[in-house]
Amino acid sequence: MKRIIQTLGLAFGAMAGAQTYGWMNAGAVWASQSYGMLQRSGSYYLNAGIGALCGLVLATMLSGTIIRLVERGAERTSSLPMGQLLSGGAGLAGGLALSALIYPAVSGLSGIGLFIPVSMTLFFGYFGLRIGLSKQAELEAGVGALLAQRAKAADPSEDSTYEEHKILDTSVIIDGRIADICKTGFIEGTLVIPEFVLEELQHIADSSDLLKRNRGRRGLDILNKIQKELDVKVLIYEGDMEDGEVDSKLVKLAKALHGKVVTNDFNLNKVCELQGVSVLNINDLANAVKPVVLPGEEIVVQVIKDGKEHGQGVAYLDDGTMIVVEGGRDFIGTTMEVLVTSVLQTSAGRMIFAKPKLLEKAL
Repeated sequence: MKRIIQTLGLAFGAMAGAQTYGWMNAGAVWASQSYGMLQRSGSYYLNAGIGALCGLVLATMLSGTIIRLVERGAERTSSLPMGQLLSGGAGLAGGLALSALIYPAVSGLSGIGLFIPVSMTLFFGYFGLRIGLSKQAELEAGVGALLAQRAKAADPSEDSTYEEHKILDTSVIIDGRIADICKTGFIEGTLVIPEFVLEELQHIADSSDLLKRNRGRRGLDILNKIQKELDVKVLIYEGDMEDGEVDSKLVKLAKALHGKVVTNDFNLNKVCELQGVSVLNINDLANAVKPVVLPGEEIVVQVIKDGKEHGQGVAYLDDGTMIVVEGGRDFIGTTMEVLVTSVLQTSAGRMIFAKPKLLEKAL
């Protein structure tokens, strides 16, 4: 470091000596420059040598102080947080860039004006550094917003304006409950109806089997109702996936659109889970919104048929939940109060076991 300072002092001293000779002998310097370096007088080189010697002596005397100041500045800089370093560096770069833009306007000055570019560089550099440090919070917020915006552009699924697609399969369309769910407003985003699903519905509606034909026509009526009567966005996806079954095409389409498959098909539900595709199962939703019945509660039911076991009767709640009434065979066709004894949740749904309240009172 000391040798570097001495070398700089030597160079700047020589330049200062030469410049001093120029101020003192402006005409002679012009003449020497006209005839080249070899025609310059010995006084020019003498002044340059004296300046270099003075610069070397001055640099040697001040080298200790300069080294201590540089080390102290390096220690203070290294102790600053990264945010302050980045903001200060950005401000310093902006100040130096502004100084570089103004430099051509003052580069032609002579005499004392030669110090103006140096002074201007120091001033604008320091000015930009102070502004950068004072605007650290604003710079960090701006950089963070820019990075977040680029991340959203790179991944549209992270964008708050990204609209998730709900892809309907054939079974959920024929089921019909999707229209009632859309009417309540619980389904958000765009309903996607693939063209290959429409083709399957049309084949079912044209079937020679009466039951299949009615199911297909019901599905087409449900789609017409959703598209014309309900306030929901509907997209008919006209593209086709690779050759395969309809279920595999639905899975591939869901992956391509980053959407969710809406179904009530148990097998398709499992395939989607294995493929990592999100599923909205209508049956799961129906089970979730069924009223909770706890053991010990009393409910009023109508026994409509006998059960599998001897003496059992079977009744149903309004949502279709089956209730097995112990000893209810004798009350088939009558409405009665029963006491819930247990609740069994199976893959097929919820099953409630109960016994007549009249038998409980008799006991």
